[in-house]
Amino acid sequence: MNLEFYKKKDFWAGLMFLAIGAGAIIGARNYPFGTTLRMGPGYFPTMIGWILVAFGLYVMVRGLRSDEKIRSNWSIRALIVLPISMITFGILMEAAGFIPAMAALIFIAVASGREFKFMEVLLLTIFLGTLSIAMFIWGLGLPYPLIKFL
Repeated sequence: MNLEFYKKKDFWAGLMFLAIGAGAIIGARNYPFGTTLRMGPGYFPTMIGWILVAFGLYVMVRGLRSDEKIRSNWSIRALIVLPISMITFGILMEAAGFIPAMAALIFIAVASGREFKFMEVLLLTIFLGTLSIAMFIWGLGLPYPLIKFL
């Protein structure tokens, strides 16, 4: 086993999963857990937290055993553009509705990458937008308007 663990990307990914899982477990401890048949509000986040902790440990161990190292080519563009896409989604959700907000989110997020092919992004937007409407608006019944007329 190589002791240069700080250069292993799987180690850091596993540590991230472990930290998110631990955060979910800690955050859910103030909610009643319930039982498997009568789940309380703390049941689901606790279970998902433990699954993430286990998965994180697995990925960390796999990362320690691997020889693959981190390539140090950070994308500053992605670090700037992705949060902008999420902020734009939140603003447009209130101002214009779900469909324009989702389209803007996808188009702006894809712009953070190196390649941008308009037809592929358009098809991706139509597919993800339709899937999101089916899941969130129709399936879960969230009260978001599809399009707001200004």
